[in-house]
This record gives sequence, C-alpha cells and structure tokens, in this order.
Amino acid sequence: MRTTCRSAGRNSFNSRRTDSTRSSSSGPAPRRHRTHDRPDPVITIRDLVRRYGHTDAVDGLNLRVQPGRCYGFFGRNGAGKTTTIKCLLNLLRPTRGEARVFGLDPARDEVAVKSRLSYVPDTVAFYPWMTVRQTLDYCASFRTRWNDDTERALLSQFRLDAGRKASHLSKGQRTQLALIAAICPEPDLLVLDEPTSGLDPIVRREFIQTVIGAYQDGDPGRRTVYVSTDLISEFEGLIDEFTIIDRGKDVLTLDADTARERLSAAPCRKRSRARPRAHPAGSDRCATPRSARSARVSRPRSPVHLPRRPRVRDRRSSPRS
Repeated sequence: MRTTCRSAGRNSFNSRRTDSTRSSSSGPAPRRHRTHDRPDPVITIRDLVRRYGHTDAVDGLNLRVQPGRCYGFFGRNGAGKTTTIKCLLNLLRPTRGEARVFGLDPARDEVAVKSRLSYVPDTVAFYPWMTVRQTLDYCASFRTRWNDDTERALLSQFRLDAGRKASHLSKGQRTQLALIAAICPEPDLLVLDEPTSGLDPIVRREFIQTVIGAYQDGDPGRRTVYVSTDLISEFEGLIDEFTIIDRGKDVLTLDADTARERLSAAPCRKRSRARPRAHPAGSDRCATPRSARSARVSRPRSPVHLPRRPRVRDRRSSPRS
C-alpha cells in the first residue's frame, strides 16, 4: 500500500529528528503562550479586490473560515466566486487586498499552501490516453499520503472502471474521478468549485453527502471544506457557515444554526383574495350591478378549419395515354 510505505518513512524520519533535537537541547523547550483560545483560521480574506479592466469581479470581499468547518460560498453565476478561489490558489493576483491560506501568502509560499489542500474546479480535464487507474497513480505520485482504502471504496461506490480511459468518461464521471483524487491525499483543506456540475440531478444530494462524509469523517476537527455553488438547497444540512456574495461583495455571512432560527421565527403570511377596489359614487363602474360585473361574457369560439385530405386518384380507373 502506498500509504504504509510513505507514512513509515515519514514517521521514522520525524522520530530521528525528534530524538536528535531532544539530545542536543540542554533544557525543556520554551513554552509558547497562546494569545487566544480560538484556532487560527484556515482562510482569511481582507478587502479583496480583483479588477478586469473597468469591472470589479471581486469588490472589497471579507471572510474567515475556521478549521474543521464546512463553509459555503454562495452566489449566482458571475458573482465572483471562482475569481475569489483563483486568488486563494495564486492562479490570479489580487488587484488589492489580502488573501491568506493557513496564515501563509499563496504567492510567496505556494508550495507550502498547495501541499496541504486539494482543489476541484468546475471544469475537469485529464490526460485522455490515461486510464482511471493510471490517472489516480499519477496524482498519487505528487502526494506524500494516499489512502488506498478510500480510493477503493469510492471507485466501487461510483462504479468507475479502473481500466477505462479518461477520454471515454462522461462529464459526471470525470467529476467523480477528480473528487476521488482530491479526497484520497487527506488534505487539510478541500476546495470545491461547483462540485455538482455535470452530475445527474437525482443523485446530486447523495453524491455530495458521500464525498464530504468520506473526507471529514477521518479527522472532523482538522479537515475543512470550502465549497462554492449557486445551488444552496443541495447543501442544506451539510454547511456549518456560509457567505452570500453578489457583484463581488459579501452580502450576508451567517452560521447555519442562526439562519435556521431566523427562518423558523419569520412570520408566515396567509395569502388572501384581493378585494375589489372601491370606486367613487356616481361613476359608471359603481352604477353597474355586481352580478353583471361578475358575469362572464361567453364569446363564440371560432370554428377550427382542418386541412382537407388530398384526394388520391385511382390509377386503375384513369385512362391510359
């Protein structure tokens, strides 16, 4: 198994490094005092601006994502969700503002940031000549950890043929393969951009529950999910906190429990029939009897003219020339 070999090597190296550190130190290690009890956020965005010409795709965005949470980033198409994610991954440089992942600058510490996260874009592409098995092995070669048990379980649940080429996969199957490759390394942060794009609407909800459950069940307090979508209903009950973005600005940030309390406390209005408007006395409308006003005028229907069937000439009765 790839996990056993790589983990053993990494643990033995850490143990040797720890023993040498302890033997060389003359006294106990200095104790670090924590300034606050709350853990450092996984994602921090302050006054983020990304401009395309004269258009602000992201305009002064602010948000914080705490570890161990499933964070929803909601907004309609063109609201600035994908642009924000690309700024977090150093795929785009912000025009102004600050974006931090694990407290690090994605542009300055790109390798340290990307080695701890997995990203699934809205449009997935693989080398067309590789099979599913070769694609997963190729992705695993860049990782220090890889969970073979999770890989086998997800391949079986999604019914993906390991010997099938990537060029023969449908769009939904390519998305499933990308999610398997993103979950098996067990990263600290899983970034999903429109993960249900191309999937069958009937199995979307079950699919998302399986993916997020398989990822977070391993270490619920450490693993964080940051999901961007415009379909809020599909992630109901899975999201711990969310931000709604519109035209590049954060419109609303709420905890999921607070949002449910507000929704349940909102008054339910009954829809009543609209009453007829009162008209001043003496007007023609008021002088008309109510029965006459409420009576329906039956209009004669116009007759429907069907095209006549063409007459077929009998060849036997026709004279020969």
